[in-house]
Amino acid sequence: MIYWGTLLSLSLVACSSPSSNVKALKITSAATLELPDIRTTQLTLTWWESLGDLQLNDLITVALKDNPSLAAVQLRFRRMQALAGLAQAAELPQANVGVDLTRQRFSANGLFPKPIAGNTWDNDTLQGAVSWSYDLWGQYAAELASALGQARASQAESSVAATGLASQIAKGYVALARLMAHRDIAERTLQQRQAMQTLIAQRFAAGLDTQAELTQSNGNVSDALRQIEAVLVQIGFVRHQLAALSGQAPQMLTALSPQFNALQLDEVPIVLGADLLGRRPDIVASRWRVESASQDVLVARAQFYPNVNLSAFIGFNALGVSRLLNADSRQVGVSPAIRLPLFDGGRLKAQLSGRQAELDIAVSQYNFTVLEAVRESADAISSDQSLMRQAELQNDVLSSTQKILAIQQQRFDAGLGNQMNVLSAQTSVLLQSLASVDVRARQFENRIILMKALGGGWQDDNAASNRPVAATRIEIK
Repeated sequence: MIYWGTLLSLSLVACSSPSSNVKALKITSAATLELPDIRTTQLTLTWWESLGDLQLNDLITVALKDNPSLAAVQLRFRRMQALAGLAQAAELPQANVGVDLTRQRFSANGLFPKPIAGNTWDNDTLQGAVSWSYDLWGQYAAELASALGQARASQAESSVAATGLASQIAKGYVALARLMAHRDIAERTLQQRQAMQTLIAQRFAAGLDTQAELTQSNGNVSDALRQIEAVLVQIGFVRHQLAALSGQAPQMLTALSPQFNALQLDEVPIVLGADLLGRRPDIVASRWRVESASQDVLVARAQFYPNVNLSAFIGFNALGVSRLLNADSRQVGVSPAIRLPLFDGGRLKAQLSGRQAELDIAVSQYNFTVLEAVRESADAISSDQSLMRQAELQNDVLSSTQKILAIQQQRFDAGLGNQMNVLSAQTSVLLQSLASVDVRARQFENRIILMKALGGGWQDDNAASNRPVAATRIEIK
């Protein structure tokens, strides 16, 4: 029976098939971007551990465990898995058993004659049915592949969310370390300005300085106090932000005081490898969406062709339960069906055109994601190298100011200089120390950006995702 149905389907294909003009749609690849076939860098999934701070590790671990936004992403992934299960079920034969028990009084003036007419009878049915829709054109297989693609894209996007959250916390942690260093320098600055205030007050009393110098020194002390207060407020804000990101109450991190000397920087690569395209979860998610959209095009294309359905049933039907299982009460039926769209007012072509547009959008988004990933990584690597050179130069400047301070202190101790020169040299050291802290903070912030740009150590467990996506364009005429 399937044989004759297939012949009839093939005979009708010419009446309903869409245009067969197929063109390859260009998609960005590693070769297009001239990325070498090397591994960019060695990263673990818990990439933040490379910064070497145990407090940061604990903070991110808590955040990834309890954060509500990540739970929502995981629920979306479970939903996509369920949809994939529904699509897979459509490929398999369906079987069911039904029991219907009806007690009915039949009309004396109706269709049925006596003794049924005018009496009450039990109309009972016990029946089993089997149905199967023959996937002649691969529609159900394409629907399953599309659903699996969406599920795998959702899985990769959950890793995007986790990596984004971890990088936010790491950058907030570095920002807090920077503010703690600023607070320490601000307190040293206050001490230095108070010492200068005392010296100028003594000089004013001795007639060596004017009221203007004394007033300015008093203002400098007030400004130092204001800077300390401003830094303390910012420290509180960042602690609250980190608490919110890690799913904790604001007061839980009031004692968190990270220091730069607890953080470390490892060496980074200077070139990008082709593995970048398969390691970033956002790229893999976009690639699976292209795969899903490609399968949706095949589903829409299959709608033009005949659909073959087979169903059969066997069971018993009788008036009265006592006769339900009698041999004469059995009923058997088979109902093959072939359906072919002939005239639909252009609905199927419009549907196929829409699916093709969705595929084009998915490919465009994939290409954009790839280009952005390479740009982000290249920018981060370039910035890392530049910040390393800046840090070296800044260390030279700070070392020079520290040497000048040491010389002025030696001159003062030997009676060859005055305390004002020592305090002025201290001002230069404090300013350059502040600049060094800022450069150091930018180094850590950029390193976090780089590790996120390189995929954060993420790996796709689905072997199929390692192959290039072959997007296909179907022209409608």
